Amino acid sequence: MISLHHVNKQYETPAGAFSALRDVDAEIGAGEFVGVVGKSGSGKSTLLNVIAGIDRPSSGIVSVAGTTIHTLSENKLAVWRGRNVGFVFQFFQLLPTLTAVENVMLPMDFCKTVPARERRTRALGLLERVGVGPHADKLPTTLSGGEQQRVAIARALANEPPLVIADEPTGNLDSITARGILDLFRQLANQGATVVIATHEPDIVRVSDREIHIRDGVVYTDSHE
Repeated sequence: MISLHHVNKQYETPAGAFSALRDVDAEIGAGEFVGVVGKSGSGKSTLLNVIAGIDRPSSGIVSVAGTTIHTLSENKLAVWRGRNVGFVFQFFQLLPTLTAVENVMLPMDFCKTVPARERRTRALGLLERVGVGPHADKLPTTLSGGEQQRVAIARALANEPPLVIADEPTGNLDSITARGILDLFRQLANQGATVVIATHEPDIVRVSDREIHIRDGVVYTDSHE
């Protein structure tokens, strides 16, 4: 599903060039649940952004589901990402003026993957699937952090992406809620999605198939259970 070969990512800063990723090689199979583990500033988010096509590598090859994504134009990349990647953010990124179900419908509206008359029904089904169906017509501000994260996960699944990526999805949740969110990602992987999560959570070992450890932009251990 995901293949990275000699991937480097540099950013220009006032202090000079900063290497966020250094010669990263990694392979992730279809249907795997992989935790990317490392301290803040280790390169976790940059690695996820490169895999998702949000960021381009400075050098190296990024291939996802047979597509060499870093060679695509911005327009083609946006279309590819909308159909193939569901991204879950640490701070939920729900639109505050839209209800939960409207937030989940949004990716379908953008990508036109589902006929307009079927979008609400599909969105309601996804909210039920992640356990927040009764909150479909509520605004995000009326929901708890865990409920908002579940809505965000439902939104990530709107277009049935083969790849689900989450950047510190439990970072703002209490330990019990975080455990439930990790279990939900495990279920998604069991149902066939490839799931990649950047996290500090030690509990990731309990639910993931494998952990990739990263430090100072370098992948230094890649462990299978």
